Amino acid sequence: MKEIFDILEEYSKVDFTEKKAAIATVVRVEGSSYRQPGARMLITDDGKLTGAISGGCLEGDALRKALLVMSRGKPMLVTYDTSDENDAVLGIGLGCNGLIHILIEPIDPADPANPVCLLRTTTLKRQRSVLITLFSMEDKYRNQLGTCLAYAENGTIFGSSDPSIPSEVIASLAREVLEGKTSTIKRISFQGNEITAFAELINPNISLVIAGAGNDVIPLAKLAGMMGWYITLLDGRPSHATCQRFPSVNQILVAEAGQALSKIAVDERTVFVLMTHNYNYDVVLLEQLLGMKVPYIGVLGPRKKLDRMLLELKSGDRLREFTGFDNIYGPVGLDIGAETAEEIALSVVAEIKAVLSGKPGKPLRNKADSIHNRMAEEKIPELKKQAGVRP
Repeated sequence: MKEIFDILEEYSKVDFTEKKAAIATVVRVEGSSYRQPGARMLITDDGKLTGAISGGCLEGDALRKALLVMSRGKPMLVTYDTSDENDAVLGIGLGCNGLIHILIEPIDPADPANPVCLLRTTTLKRQRSVLITLFSMEDKYRNQLGTCLAYAENGTIFGSSDPSIPSEVIASLAREVLEGKTSTIKRISFQGNEITAFAELINPNISLVIAGAGNDVIPLAKLAGMMGWYITLLDGRPSHATCQRFPSVNQILVAEAGQALSKIAVDERTVFVLMTHNYNYDVVLLEQLLGMKVPYIGVLGPRKKLDRMLLELKSGDRLREFTGFDNIYGPVGLDIGAETAEEIALSVVAEIKAVLSGKPGKPLRNKADSIHNRMAEEKIPELKKQAGVRP
């Protein structure tokens, strides 16, 4: 998500009276690649690059292609074969083995539905969205439709696709992605033609709520800020919870534990870390959090502290109907031998990322299959039937 925010920020700074811009998006990968579909890079004609589409090996050639796209004013689909170690353009530095398909699109600042503007719509509210990008694999020289539609979870639609493509086909694809909570690449057949659709799921940014404003919270806030997460800081001490101490924090709330959570919007991408070093403050927050559907509650301190908190809540019948503790992580963080505040921050951020990604947080060398999950690619005859499209 940070890459998207970086691109949007840089886009807002471009003076289009003097410059041109294009955006390059990885839309399909066959084999292995450093970056996966959805990786993006904003390119301006003065050579400035924001974001990345590889580990650094493709960017130079992509810049040259982008300058051509800006000149012509038409999207271009470019394919890189990273398995060819003799390729004079790529060299052998990628260390990957696959085909990377990158769509480069010119940016028209006067078009409210240009690719960057559509990307921005996915960040306007804390809801899942689907960004639809259409391109042709069979005929790379045809007019590539590009990034054309954004579907929000609340049903709002931005942009428009080729009128010859039934809108229900695209809408059904977007609903499928929202329901399945994963991006997909599918081929759509219509009027005797075939086009590939990259339907990208864009989740809301991670919202990290840290309870505590001690010195050990400072590196956690800094690291989470580097990740681009939205950070809220809770504490009952106005002397500690200040912007001067926590410049990377988006929101600071000075409040008693019983009132603090009423001021925070909580959703499925909101996570909490309790590290106030104040037992009573933490236990009051934990009691409230146990009644909410949050994916992660990290509790700093030894296991016996958490056991004591839960025992106290149980004995006082304060847990009510709550039956599970799978979302509680205490002691907080992955086991990396962390000792210092900086190392603990690293272990906490890594654990949160692993939990929200559904990953075990183990060494990649022990992973039997590929690093990245393969994105589903298949034809969609059922969508055609739903839309009443005839072959």
